[in-house]
Amino acid sequence: MGAIPASASQQQGRSTGRMTDAQARDPDYFPGFATAVPLGIQHILAMFVSNLTPPIIVAGAAGFGFGSSDPGALIYMIQMSMFFAGIATLLQTIGIGPIGARLPLVQGTSFAFIPIMIPIVAGRGVAAMAELMTAAMCGGLLHFVLSIFVGRIRFALPPMVTGLVVLMIGLSLMKIGVQYAAGGVPAIGTPAFGAGESWMLAGIVVFVTLALKFFARGIWSTASVLLGLLAGYGVALAMGRVSFATVATANWAMLPIPFHFGFALSASAILGFCLTGFVSSIESIGDVEAICDGPGGRRATDRELIGAVAADGAGTALAAMFGAMPNTTFSQNVGLIAITGVMSRHVVTIGAVFLILCGLLPKIGAVITTIPIEVLGGGVIVMFGMVGSAALVMLSGVDWTQRNMLIFGVALSLSLGLQLEPAALAHLPATARMLLGSGVLPAACIAVLLNLLLPQMPSLDEKGAAHVSA
Repeated sequence: MGAIPASASQQQGRSTGRMTDAQARDPDYFPGFATAVPLGIQHILAMFVSNLTPPIIVAGAAGFGFGSSDPGALIYMIQMSMFFAGIATLLQTIGIGPIGARLPLVQGTSFAFIPIMIPIVAGRGVAAMAELMTAAMCGGLLHFVLSIFVGRIRFALPPMVTGLVVLMIGLSLMKIGVQYAAGGVPAIGTPAFGAGESWMLAGIVVFVTLALKFFARGIWSTASVLLGLLAGYGVALAMGRVSFATVATANWAMLPIPFHFGFALSASAILGFCLTGFVSSIESIGDVEAICDGPGGRRATDRELIGAVAADGAGTALAAMFGAMPNTTFSQNVGLIAITGVMSRHVVTIGAVFLILCGLLPKIGAVITTIPIEVLGGGVIVMFGMVGSAALVMLSGVDWTQRNMLIFGVALSLSLGLQLEPAALAHLPATARMLLGSGVLPAACIAVLLNLLLPQMPSLDEKGAAHVSA
């Protein structure tokens, strides 16, 4: 990567011997390895579990997840999720030409695509991954092209629309968390599903996570989900629920393999990824604005917004080419920057290098596959609940006129209803069933179209003021 250049504020820091407020807000400032290394690793701990959850969920839906006879494909996906999250993060922090915001943005595997990915692979095994990865690569390329038009499409996506989309992502995933906590999809219909032992393991994870988040400080609070999983894992190990057979047989090193799962075109899968990529780009725009408006104390530039979305698309296309899941910016790391007050992109760069190194060691992925599904379920319940909470925060700033309430209500009711009752789409073609049953895409499309077509109405406050003046 070469030497890290010294900014003007860094030279000032050398003369004063400490970090000033201006230096803390400077993305180009390097605080020194003694500060940067622990802060960089803290960023990785904050996103580590969330980054690995989507490939585990997709593999489970396909039929080669936890407990399968051959965990090799799952281990590969876990490793590549770490490796390419690191690569995509470097695209953001260091950049290549127009790609990258040159801000402390951490990239990770996106939850937004899960409602689309599950129908593509459901019950089809490893063979379905060729279609999924090819579609993700195509979607990533379109995502990259979309970066050129970022400034022109933002008007169509107010907080009401983006908040609804994020809420639908959370609602779509919550069922998975409960299924995992109760024993996993393979246990459904058996006496083991919903057993007290399963809920106890999941409950330990939730309890420890909440206790550390609210009563601990520093890295203990930041990594509360990861530490909660370790606590549940320790209890499961004491109960004899953990087997290290896959760890013993896993290799010590693994390199990415181009088109590891093959190449297969599916029009419906490509369409789903392209449409969802549009939604994902809006998440990235929000994260860039949050960093610049908060810790940075300024507005994001068009160059930063375009670079961030371009890095999202390029990172997703590159990851999919090697068998990894789509990438996007991680909002929890934006919150971490607000807590630490250090906006240095070089701190996140160090964390990205650590993530890449983890991705080259399949023993790490093999250890992760030994986690009981109920333990993972406890962590997933917390994470997916936080997705829904984040949506409510976004929606809290909406001016809830009758118009906005109707748009939101119709979009939510129809999209959630179709997801809960997929049989209502039985007479439609397979592609339409997959897209309309995802929940996220119909919510986004309905909300965007209604928001553009319906006329504005005065807010309740404006009506009251008009009545008083009359």
